[in-house]
Amino acid sequence: MDSRTALVEDLMERFPHVPREAVFKEDLLRGGVAFDPSALSDNEDGEVKPKSYFIFSFDHGTLPELGEAALRRPPEEIILTGGPYDLRRTVVSVRVNPASPYRVAADEHNQLGLYLDGKRIADVGVPPMPEYYRHKLSNGKSVMEVAPTIQWGYLIYLTAFRVCQYFGAKEECQYCDINHNWRQHKAAGRPYTGVKDVDEVLEALEIIDKYDTAKISTAYTLTGGAITSKVQGLDEADFYGRYAKAIEEHFPGRWIGKVVAQALPKPDVQRFKDYGVQIYHPNFEVWDEYLFKMYCPGKERYVGRDEWHRRILDSTEVFGARNVIPNFV
Repeated sequence: MDSRTALVEDLMERFPHVPREAVFKEDLLRGGVAFDPSALSDNEDGEVKPKSYFIFSFDHGTLPELGEAALRRPPEEIILTGGPYDLRRTVVSVRVNPASPYRVAADEHNQLGLYLDGKRIADVGVPPMPEYYRHKLSNGKSVMEVAPTIQWGYLIYLTAFRVCQYFGAKEECQYCDINHNWRQHKAAGRPYTGVKDVDEVLEALEIIDKYDTAKISTAYTLTGGAITSKVQGLDEADFYGRYAKAIEEHFPGRWIGKVVAQALPKPDVQRFKDYGVQIYHPNFEVWDEYLFKMYCPGKERYVGRDEWHRRILDSTEVFGARNVIPNFV
């Protein structure tokens, strides 16, 4: 294909049963998007909700390679509508790629648009700065650092442990940059807490609960790096479970609680349930047996693909099938 436009239009023609919104969204998630300075946020001092880097970077480059987008963060997400393809409202999580043929920029009327190969293909909306992001914790930390929200404010993302104990080339999942993301934020001097304090999380949630008067946030995700030994003397189920227990005790029924964790043995999964977690989210990672070994060497070594899958199936006996939601990464 001579251009990305030609490629995308060819895909839409060959697969007319696939919504064109899905084609563009998948291409943006796969290849990233560039941002003109006119489309960047003013970080936590502006009117646009900035990208929080809540667990991974997702970007196609390190912070020093992002240029001004590393100094003035892009928005957390964008909404696409209209344009020559008459796109229906589509929310896309931002993955920055300065070399992408997709670019978000403001026109002469200061209206944001998405451009592909230089042609405007959609209007762009950005999430407004939530009121709770304008308030600090008592220790000066920002709510965005401790309890960022994503998916247009619906989901509070609590990455309690920002590194993974599958560490190094022989153990890290090959598609994951959680450890790299922690290193690059620390190197850049950005606040990026490795292990979040339970009381800090509760204080951040108090701020969200107070200022989210429309109750847009309806769920929280507890997650972080895999724990193969102990963190603060706790194994994975107890480490992440203690946050759920504290949240459910302080805010009973306020949010739906979900944990994204490893495929753990059934007794550990039961502890998640006992702590108050309502949805268990272990990922299949990669289905193919050979690729699982190649891409997830640590999980293959510690658990093994067959046992990993068996644990996911067993977890339905604890949470019920509808409340176990594994993904392919």
